[in-house]
Amino acid sequence: MTSSRPYLIRAIYEWIVDNTKTPYLLVDAAFSGVVVPDDYIENDRIILNISPAAAHNITMTDDDVSFSARFNGQAMNVFIPVMAVMAIYAKENGQGMMFAEDDNGNSPSDPEGGKQQPKRPELKVVK
Repeated sequence: MTSSRPYLIRAIYEWIVDNTKTPYLLVDAAFSGVVVPDDYIENDRIILNISPAAAHNITMTDDDVSFSARFNGQAMNVFIPVMAVMAIYAKENGQGMMFAEDDNGNSPSDPEGGKQQPKRPELKVVK
């Protein structure tokens, strides 16, 4: 079965925009093939505003997200493999979806599963 990630990214993007919120992508900038502005990368991560006003000619395929945008006045073509997308969410309220692992159980920055990644903390509801 194909990955559900690109379908979910497109659906959540549309849902966020339809609700007049600002869609943000959290991207693993260390993932192979990612083309983003280096000046904005922190701890191998970057957060990108992909609203229609900020991301021009945005294209979301089953394999990648691409668009052109201005960073500090400089135009740049951004390219993000779908598996490098760690989360898509609304800036205003944080609603969206986080993608912890790919379809093969590997972390986004380790597509081959070669090294063990630390387990992410889990949230629990406490009453």
